[in-house]
Amino acid sequence: MRSAFQGNVLARCVMGVLGATAMVASALAGSLQVTVLDKNGKPLADAVVIVVPEGKGVAKNPPPLSALVNQEKMQFVPAVTVVSPGAKIRFANSDPWDHQVRVSAPGLALPSRLAASGAAPSPNDGFSLRLEGKTEGKPAKTADVTLDQPGASGTSILGCFIHGSMSGHIYVAESPWTVKTSPEGMVTLDDVPDGAVSVKVWHALQLVEPAPQKLAVGATPAKLTVQVDVVPRRRRL
Repeated sequence: MRSAFQGNVLARCVMGVLGATAMVASALAGSLQVTVLDKNGKPLADAVVIVVPEGKGVAKNPPPLSALVNQEKMQFVPAVTVVSPGAKIRFANSDPWDHQVRVSAPGLALPSRLAASGAAPSPNDGFSLRLEGKTEGKPAKTADVTLDQPGASGTSILGCFIHGSMSGHIYVAESPWTVKTSPEGMVTLDDVPDGAVSVKVWHALQLVEPAPQKLAVGATPAKLTVQVDVVPRRRRL
């Protein structure tokens, strides 16, 4: 029979090993700051920065597996949503009038026959859902969709047949180190595995996806500035 003393010693050894492992993992993770500029050299918000490390690691804050996209004041809010593969997206209509949630991939023409709200649409084939306007004092109408095709080719373009000015995008990340830029055009990742990494940038208005850039992440914080051939449009208020 194992004594209480032996049990305490074993527990301390296990905790020590786990602590040492965590310290090593932390020591092997570096910081990377990426700034994205538009064609005119100004900070570009809502660009998606995708970091693919050559080394192994675990992202502390991977893109979520669920997200809410609201239709509010004739806009999709947020305009760009980043999620992990298999994420469930909930669409909600907070306006007092009806909206469509039109979803398609880049270059994909939507089928003329639209899916009914109760159907099980395929996001990879394009679909449309109608959401009734919100009645005052009652919850907004919602619809859930699961997206699982990662990368730029699987990006979902959002629109509304009823209101043509409405637009938005959902980017399904192919790397757990995928972040959307702030209004200052920046992202900071503090958990990138040390070593060589590939960084690429996606933006809804880019015509050609820029080539990935290579750099090394280590003990010293790494910084990268990427300028893309995009002139942002002002969102309708």
